[in-house]
Amino acid sequence: MEKPIRSIEFETMLLLRYSLASRSRRGGIRLDRSAYTLLSRLQGEGPMSIGQLSDALVLEASTLRRQTAAMRGAGLVERIPDPDGGIARRFRITAEGERRLDEERTDSVAALDAIMADWTADEVAAFAAFLERFNSDIERFHGRPWPRPSCLPDA
Repeated sequence: MEKPIRSIEFETMLLLRYSLASRSRRGGIRLDRSAYTLLSRLQGEGPMSIGQLSDALVLEASTLRRQTAAMRGAGLVERIPDPDGGIARRFRITAEGERRLDEERTDSVAALDAIMADWTADEVAAFAAFLERFNSDIERFHGRPWPRPSCLPDA
């Protein structure tokens, strides 16, 4: 079993490398990986505090403060009062953040569609199922599930 596990480790390393390189190359400023991930989480879960983001993304609060400050400056997120009261603030994705995230996601889906053009529908479905299972098992291992929409659009 060691050889397939080593192959999986190597191939996932390449997948992470390629996923960044294959994202949108059209005009305009691309979202960096951290902004893409953070915006995806806010889009799926709604407004979150630095503490909630820190728990969800397993990042230091200081790192998130820098990232959210840059994203606020770019108009991608805004700070809002915590609906539960108190002095805490939450971050909410803005309309511009939604637009940029959706644009990049559309480009990513188009790139994947082109890359997998020679795959059968059954192969694509099987790969999607295995990848979801793999990620879900990683999340379970670490005790940090990532919320998934009940139905992902095909785009």
